[in-house]
Amino acid sequence: MRSQLSDISLVAQVVVLHNNRAFDQLVGKYQSPLRRFFLHLTCGDSELSDDLAQETFIKAYTNLASFSNLSSFSTWLYRIGYNQFYDYLRTRKETTDLETHQVDAEYSVQQTDVGQRMDIYRALSTLKETERTCITLFYLEDQSIDKIAGIMGCPSGTVKSHLSRAKEKMATYLKQNGYDGK
Repeated sequence: MRSQLSDISLVAQVVVLHNNRAFDQLVGKYQSPLRRFFLHLTCGDSELSDDLAQETFIKAYTNLASFSNLSSFSTWLYRIGYNQFYDYLRTRKETTDLETHQVDAEYSVQQTDVGQRMDIYRALSTLKETERTCITLFYLEDQSIDKIAGIMGCPSGTVKSHLSRAKEKMATYLKQNGYDGK
């Protein structure tokens, strides 16, 4: 609750007082989680993740006055990011690049088991975009079903269905590729 009040205060400072440093604080707070969200949605494409995060913050800044506090700032921001990702997919002619991106060298160095990470990205790439979004938000971003429903603009039951189907598809893919569930 304290974090949400802090976010609202920062939004008010930007909108009313034109305090751009307040927006910098919001960017600092949400930049890593939003980039990580995109990194999972794009199956490890860090350049695309950075671009989408930047576009999301630009859109959030230009539309900050329309934030009505009906949801938390983070839900509103992730909703913008979710829409940016789908706008990107809609404007793209082919989606094959999204399926099997290599993790860039900088990210790879940080991982203890790059092969396992790549298998997870490949499993994620077998999912529909809505399923991948639900899995990413629920398991990797630790968001609640209700918050995911708010971000995606769909009922909680739909989110649960996407999660169930996605888990089943990922489990099948991983079992077929040598993971025995241990």
